[in-house]
Amino acid sequence: MNKNFKKVWSIVSTVLVTVVVLCAVLLMGLRLMGFQVFAVLSGSMEPTFSTGDLIYVKKVDTSLIEVDDIITFVASEKLDVATHRVVRIDTEKQCFYTKGDVNEIEDGSPVLFKNVIGVPVFSIPLLGYVSTYIQSPTGMGVALVIGLALIVMVFLPDIILKKNKAEKKENEDTENTENTEDKN
Repeated sequence: MNKNFKKVWSIVSTVLVTVVVLCAVLLMGLRLMGFQVFAVLSGSMEPTFSTGDLIYVKKVDTSLIEVDDIITFVASEKLDVATHRVVRIDTEKQCFYTKGDVNEIEDGSPVLFKNVIGVPVFSIPLLGYVSTYIQSPTGMGVALVIGLALIVMVFLPDIILKKNKAEKKENEDTENTENTEDKN
């Protein structure tokens, strides 16, 4: 195998593996640190969060949440999740009143304290599209194929190199045997 090709192959495979590992850490690894990850599915919080952003939400004590804070919460009996800004707090009823930044009016239903998941700490633009796609059956298949392809890319040069060395050794052994037979 050509040395330049091997060098380029090594750089490309290293970059690809690094990107995949980084995405895996961003999508999964931070969950180990107590973050929950959600894809933004609408533009109701523009420009703070855009459709397709991936937001990282950390659980907080609801007593620390104030008006103008952004919260992520369970929004319906169907367990839909939403992220909106707190506009009023009713401590007697133990609920928050919220609205999306681009919405003119408050959300129709208050958010009970017990339905608060947490507050978004940071977001990564567009990674929500990747996260949502990977969770679909097609996306899981594509991710699996990409993962297998990366594994092959990493180990293929070594396999080819070993095969080439074995063939070269076999050829040398054959030549040595023929040379020895010719001398006899």
